[in-house]
Amino acid sequence: QVQLVESGGGLVQPGGSLRLSCAASGSTFSIDVMGWYRQAPGKERELVASITTNGGYINYADSVKGRFTLSRDNARNTIYLQMNSLNPEDTAVYYCNARHLGYPPHWGQGTLVTVSS
Repeated sequence: QVQLVESGGGLVQPGGSLRLSCAASGSTFSIDVMGWYRQAPGKERELVASITTNGGYINYADSVKGRFTLSRDNARNTIYLQMNSLNPEDTAVYYCNARHLGYPPHWGQGTLVTVSS
């Protein structure tokens, strides 16, 4: 089993920045991909960014390219999402995700990001 603990959400003004963190524990050796998803009110959950364990390949949603940066600290089994130039459309609950390919994904509890003046 993998446990994911997220932190870093909050209220920020348009144009501002936030950094989300997700620390994994448990069977972290089984993780192939980690990433962030988000779900806005009335919308489906969508991928924000992901990173592979082997090779560090990073994938971003088109809506966040150039504004968000995903990074990882392998020693701490932690990934970070630096979010810059935030706008109200980024308001959502952000969920950390860890996957061992071929198995159901693990999810964090979610952290709320609100972009509002």
